This record gives sequence, C-alpha cells and structure tokens, in this order.
Amino acid sequence: MSPQSTSRREFLKTAAVTAAAAATALPLAAEPRTAGQKAPRLRLGFSLYGMRSLPIPKALQTCAEIGYDGVELAAMSGWPCDPETLNPEARARLRTQLADLGLELSGLMENLRLLGTDAEHAANLDRIRRAAELAHDLAPERPPVIETILGGKPAEWMQVRDRFVERLRDWAMAAGEVTLAIKPHIANALHTPGDAVWLCSQVGSDRIRLAYDYSHFELQGIGLAESLQAMLPQTRFIHVKDTAGDQRKFQFLLPGKGRTDYKAYFATLREANYKGPVVVEVSGQIHSRPDYDPVAAAREAYLVLARAARGE
Repeated sequence: MSPQSTSRREFLKTAAVTAAAAATALPLAAEPRTAGQKAPRLRLGFSLYGMRSLPIPKALQTCAEIGYDGVELAAMSGWPCDPETLNPEARARLRTQLADLGLELSGLMENLRLLGTDAEHAANLDRIRRAAELAHDLAPERPPVIETILGGKPAEWMQVRDRFVERLRDWAMAAGEVTLAIKPHIANALHTPGDAVWLCSQVGSDRIRLAYDYSHFELQGIGLAESLQAMLPQTRFIHVKDTAGDQRKFQFLLPGKGRTDYKAYFATLREANYKGPVVVEVSGQIHSRPDYDPVAAAREAYLVLARAARGE
C-alpha cells in the first residue's frame, strides 16, 4: 500500500472522532453564518520567516506597502524577534512601528519539538512563557497566537500521542492567556487533520488550538474541503503556500505556483465565517536559495491571494 493510501485510510478512520470533537468544540474561530450576516473580510498576512535578510523595520514597511493586513514575526531562537534577545526598548519600537503602519500582529512563529528529555521540555516551557510575554508586549489588547509545529515522525504517532497530550497540557499552562496554534506537518508525528482534532479534544484546553496549512494535506492526497471541515472549528491561524510532488518527494512553492484553488479556498473560509488571519509562509526550501528575493516573493504572493480573496 502506498504512503498516500495509508494517510487517506488513517484520515477516514478518524472521521468519527473528528466529527464528535468538532461538535463539542470550545468557542470557535469559524462558525456558519446566519442569514443576512455579512461574510468577514479575509485578513492577509506575510510571515517574516520569509524575510530574515531584511531589517525588521524594512520588512514591516515592505509588507504594508504591498498591501498586507498583518505580519507573523519569527520568534525562534536566534531570529530577530527572539524573545530572549528583544529588549524592552526594541519591543516598544516594534509595537509603535506596527501601529504606525496599520499592521496587525497575526502571530508569533516558534519551532518547538514536543518530544525530548525533561530538560528540553522545561526549556520549551520557558520559551513559551517568554513568547507569551512578547505577545502581550506587542499587542496587549489582542495578543497573537503562538504558532508551532510539534516534531516527531509520522510513523511514531500512535506511540507518542498520549505523551503529546500530557506535554501539551503543560504548554497550555505556560502560555497563560495566549493561545498556542499547533500545526500538523507532513514530516511530523502530527500530520493528519483527524489526529489534530483528536489531540485538541484530548488536551481539553482552550489555549491549545490548531494552525491549518493545506499544503501538508494536499501532499497526502487529502482534499481541501474535507480537511477544512475537520479542522476549521478549532483553527485559529492559517498558513498558505503551494506544493509540487507527493509525500514521498515534495517541493513547497509560493502561492499560485501549484495546484491550490485559492478562489474556492477563500470562498469556503468566508462561508464558514473564519475570523483568523491567512498568512503566507515562504518555505525554507525557497528562502534558503541564493537568488531568493523576499520583496518579490511577498509581492507575487499578495497579487495571487488578493485576487482570489476578491473572488476573481
């Protein structure tokens, strides 16, 4: 049996769990619109994970000039917005810059691994606390989500999922009043929509929610409609990018360069009354290339997505 068939089978096996969890979900970021209710305007953002070569002020100015509504800041260790090195003065300047440019802080990107030693778990909890403090410092009235993958390998899921539940409960406590949006990833232990919903329901905290990135499901042969139906009730953040290939050999691409129908995608989000941000993530497969131009990439992605958001 092919890996794609296996993933499809695993997704269908979790359908019942998904439906039950969605039916009993905590307060939603997406819910059906009532008759006559106006659809929310999609808020497009760009992740500065794809602009590491630019100074933060220049990156923010660029995103605003292109037309983005918000930005996701890369808060990983060693990055410009690492909470451990961003001092109070720098935070104040950054908050002012965001306000002056009219940019929403869509999220803080982390890159944590849930498995590991007790010492590594303690270090993760410390990073989550620091990221939550940064979220409050930069947007006290509306702190952004902290978005992260969880690590591990797909074949490990059944062996590690109970440990994931236990440790995510600790993460939720460390996050305080800030929401953690965990993202299924094709190469990680958590990699299917059904398992993501199951994990949220088992953790049982409204501080653990989901980040949706269709590219990781498209490569597994899971459809857009079925993955959105499963995850959207508990989704607080969306990444967008395109793909080529399949789960055995794949390439992440800029939006518009692959197979995703963004017009249909965005129409589904509006109909579901999705209220969170939609943020372009430029994969490291792209932004690590010597000829990568972050400004051109941001502009190209925006043109594709803005057109789709208008229904064109």
